[in-house]
Formats: sequence, structure tokens, C-alpha cells
Amino acid sequence: MFDIGFLEILLVGVVALLVLGPERLPHAARTTGKWIGRARRMVRQVTDEIDRELKAEELREKLRQEGDTLGLEKIQGTVQSALDKAKDFDHFVEKDDSVGSVKDSPSAPSSTPANSLVGELSSSTDTANSISQASSQPSSARSSAEQVSSHRN
Repeated sequence: MFDIGFLEILLVGVVALLVLGPERLPHAARTTGKWIGRARRMVRQVTDEIDRELKAEELREKLRQEGDTLGLEKIQGTVQSALDKAKDFDHFVEKDDSVGSVKDSPSAPSSTPANSLVGELSSSTDTANSISQASSQPSSARSSAEQVSSHRN
């Protein structure tokens, strides 16, 4: 940090002993040590905070880049077209207006593949929309990472 040699420290110690005297020198040395310790802690805290901010900004940038490389718009278009195709088979499902459930009929079983496909594709679209919003909004790195990781599970 400073380029102070042993002889310079010894010279400062001798001058302090002559100026302060043997009674006040230990107290002065203790006080000086406390101030130096506080200054070091403050510098370390500032350095750590700057490092954390740099890492957070790097993570945000990486999330933005990965969001761009995933082609979320393309994924959303594919999911939306699959949903539209699944809705074409909606006429195979008869709905009871009074109860809101599927009627049992010989032509339509109680749980059709079209119903399950529409449900799965709807949740996929919601997930893709959430990821797109997370990558486009400038939020904190931690919340973006949590949103992306929660959608992958």
C-alpha cells in the first residue's frame, strides 16, 4: 500500500515516544490502530460492493444475451400455432353449460387428448411469456435469475 520501510517506522516510533511520552504512547498507538482498522474495513466494504455490482451487471447482460439467442418470439409463435391447431379439435369436446364439465358420450371420452394438449400448450405459452418479460425488463439480476429458474422447474 505505502512504501514505508522499517527504518521509517522506527523513526516515527522514536519521535512519537519523545513527543507523547511513555504514559500516553500506548493509548495513542491503540487509537491509531483502531482508526487504521476502520479505514481498512471501509475500503474492503466499498471494494466488495463494487465487485457485487459488477457481477450483477454481468449476470444481467448474460441473461439478456441468452434471451436473445433463445429466440423467444419464435418459440412463442410456434406454441401459439400449436394452440390454434389444438383449438381446431375443440368441436370433438361437448361441454355441459350448466356444470361446465365434459359430457360422457360415445363419440367423446371423458378426457380427450385434445383437452390435455390444449392445457399443456397453454401452460407452455404462459411460461414462454414470463421468460420473455423477465428478459426484456431491466430488473435485478437475482429476481431475473429466480424467474428463469422457477420456469425451468
